[in-house]
Amino acid sequence: MVKKLYSDASSALEGLLFDGMQICAGGFGLCGIPERLIDAIRDSGVKDLTIASNNAGIDGEGLGKLLRTRQVKKMISSYVGENKEFERQYLAGELEVEFCPQGTLAERCRAGGAGIPGFYTRTGVGTLVAEGKEVKTFDGQDYILERGIFADLAIVKGWKADEAGNLIFRKTARNFNQPMATAAKICVAEVEEVVPVGSLDPDSIHLPGIYVKRMIVGAPYEKKIEFRTVRQRETA
Repeated sequence: MVKKLYSDASSALEGLLFDGMQICAGGFGLCGIPERLIDAIRDSGVKDLTIASNNAGIDGEGLGKLLRTRQVKKMISSYVGENKEFERQYLAGELEVEFCPQGTLAERCRAGGAGIPGFYTRTGVGTLVAEGKEVKTFDGQDYILERGIFADLAIVKGWKADEAGNLIFRKTARNFNQPMATAAKICVAEVEEVVPVGSLDPDSIHLPGIYVKRMIVGAPYEKKIEFRTVRQRETA
């Protein structure tokens, strides 16, 4: 069996990073993000990156670290509201942004991973999203052509894996990780725990190990919260 487990994020990414590359990054906000791999990409100094991700984390966390170091040239995202540096760079013309409806972004990655170069959708018809895109009519309804996404590298965060790279994602941390993992030439995963082959229930596996080429154990993690909301203490 091919050895997939590496000692740390830097060694797992060795030979894979280059200037101008495209990366698919799993996660939603700070949930299910590949923190150790993002840190290793930052430390590598690679630049002019195009990153497809639901969003760019928050200021100084997640992909926000790569924005702060100016390593990102373009973001393909559906939501950017929690990152002030993202907003600043975009409005200043320092960052190219391709806004994409959330469901469309997920399907673009799923399609890319399935070898589908494009698909038609009604989402975005008649809006700015449709500008410059082919429009075709099916059964009296207009649809726009969206291209599948297939990147140079996918980085994802799993909960548990076996030594063959079969992954389980934990609850909502599955989010974009599953489609992103298939939508690249090579996928590197970080997980909280690795168990022997045969330990995982086959029906519980979310991502088959054939997609995962390299992985690391990133634990322990600090469970960061984007917004802490608490009930106001009642006074007597």
